[in-house]
Amino acid sequence: MPGHVKKLTGPDPDPSPWLAVSPELKAKNKAKPYDPKKSVWVPNKAEGGYLEGMIESKDGAKVSVNVDGEVKVYKEDQICQINPPKFDCSEDMADLTFLGDACVLWNSVIRYKNELIYTYSGLFCIAINPYKRFPIYTLRTMEIYV
Repeated sequence: MPGHVKKLTGPDPDPSPWLAVSPELKAKNKAKPYDPKKSVWVPNKAEGGYLEGMIESKDGAKVSVNVDGEVKVYKEDQICQINPPKFDCSEDMADLTFLGDACVLWNSVIRYKNELIYTYSGLFCIAINPYKRFPIYTLRTMEIYV
């Protein structure tokens, strides 16, 4: 049970919201606008991390990218393609089409925001500490995996 809730009687709560991506979330992710040739990640120099943008034009090794309505120029090796939206909240990073730093970070962030703290990367499990308790360490959850 969450740390502030004491379970006295009754069955354990359903752990599935914290262990699997819901069909509603999958549908929401698929509805996101995406262009396979133009959607890219660009470095966010101000705050760190990456921002989503759309390629406007290419001029040799320079690429003009529209980020939040503002066109910025980046070197071609600084941008990284975005995975199709159907891969948002992917349970296994090995399934991603593009495995750049930005793509792996985005998948981890979007899963964390949706309280899905466990993600696989091939054979390895990545756990992101939510600093709160989820009802996923119960007898009911253990029985799912036995």
